[in-house]
Amino acid sequence: MFNKSKTASASSVTNMLREDHKKVTDLFEEFEQAEDAKAKQRIVETAVTELEVHSKLEEELIYPAIRADIADDELMDEAFEEHHVVHGLIGELKKMKPSDERYDAKFTVLAENVKHHITEEETEMFPKAEDCEIAWEELYTQVMNRKEQLIAKTSAISKTSANRPSKKK
Repeated sequence: MFNKSKTASASSVTNMLREDHKKVTDLFEEFEQAEDAKAKQRIVETAVTELEVHSKLEEELIYPAIRADIADDELMDEAFEEHHVVHGLIGELKKMKPSDERYDAKFTVLAENVKHHITEEETEMFPKAEDCEIAWEELYTQVMNRKEQLIAKTSAISKTSANRPSKKK
């Protein structure tokens, strides 16, 4: 009986991550279909926000919780390094405008990196993690509370910058 509830709790965490993955992969596809700069910028901003929240949850809570039990340091180290690359690309994208020559290419490279990372997480890390003997329900509660905080913080920042008068030179 314990094993069944442990699996349900573990899958609640990994399913939430899979839902996040689906959201961003849908945004990547939407970007490929978008034709105007405004639509592309909206998609990029949404994807970046999703990725930043998701990666914070993994880096702060999920990865540390499973690392001790997963017995695959190489897999965990690689995941952190993939996050590092994604953060770098996000930082560069944030400094760009949709009219910049390499804006589309930069976002495409970001999408390719993230899709690779998602595949590894879903096929290698999650199955191993779901077998871990950790406090899944507690982790799920922590993750959902932190996600709520991050989303609230992100929307507060968005509202502040949207209400800020634009500077004209």
